[in-house]
Amino acid sequence: MEGLNVGVIGLDTSHSIEFTRRIQAPDCPPDQKVDGMKIVTCLRFPSAFQSEPDQDKRQKILEDWGVKVTRNLDEATCDIDALLLEINDPGLHLEYFQKIVHIGKPIFVDKPPADTVANAQEIGKLAKEKKVRIFSASSLRFGPQVLQIAKEMPQSKICLSIGCLGKAPKGSSIIWYGVHAVEMLQQVLGLGAKKTYACKDAIGIMAIIEYSYNRRGLIQLTEGDYQYAIMAQDAKSKKFYNIDSTRLYTDLLNRIRDFFNGGKESVSWEEAVEVQAILNAIDQSVTTGKETQIEI
Repeated sequence: MEGLNVGVIGLDTSHSIEFTRRIQAPDCPPDQKVDGMKIVTCLRFPSAFQSEPDQDKRQKILEDWGVKVTRNLDEATCDIDALLLEINDPGLHLEYFQKIVHIGKPIFVDKPPADTVANAQEIGKLAKEKKVRIFSASSLRFGPQVLQIAKEMPQSKICLSIGCLGKAPKGSSIIWYGVHAVEMLQQVLGLGAKKTYACKDAIGIMAIIEYSYNRRGLIQLTEGDYQYAIMAQDAKSKKFYNIDSTRLYTDLLNRIRDFFNGGKESVSWEEAVEVQAILNAIDQSVTTGKETQIEI
């Protein structure tokens, strides 16, 4: 089943390979296979996040799976039904969104939405003006244990989200990689983040986030540790789960496929913008050493 023809924008993230693998690689395990889409094109361009020789290697992989890799935007967006904006550098998200929004096809914007709140809001504004359906998400927010704890403890007062602090080759590492832990937190506590205080030490970054209605979020970003976990506490009990990451890409792709086929987005742009605002506020608090308002 081939289904929708999908174009990929960007070759500087492993997601361009891993998503395509699950959609059409001949050796993809059956339990990881995602039907209903076919990646037909990929636009590549220079990026601080991936060298040209490494992009050459990725191009060969995609071409072996039947993908046309090109440096020409018109070729990359010709005869497609939907687009995956797969750019590791969040500072390029708005620029390339501006290049593709006029095509009028649904777009998945890989995490984080952008590099600043203003740019994330501009993406939402352009999508609304052009009547283009969009959503942005980290696969971690759909981890089975994250969804489980959100369902089991819908009135959580405190939530601790534990994730990794990767090192960005360019820009803020917090905005680039802290997005996973922030989205997990939002999945449990919802909207309403007000302010944060964050600090950095030899282990990583710890952020305290104050929410409306007397709720508190805690985010631990550990350098070099790619394990994820979630804890929630309500008035009666607390629960803690390690996150099973074995099917994260597959589960996210199933949501993307359903969205491309006309289904409701799994994350509203309002939620995506708050994620961006939390990330930027944490980044600012670490830099200034002061409590920072989360402004949208």
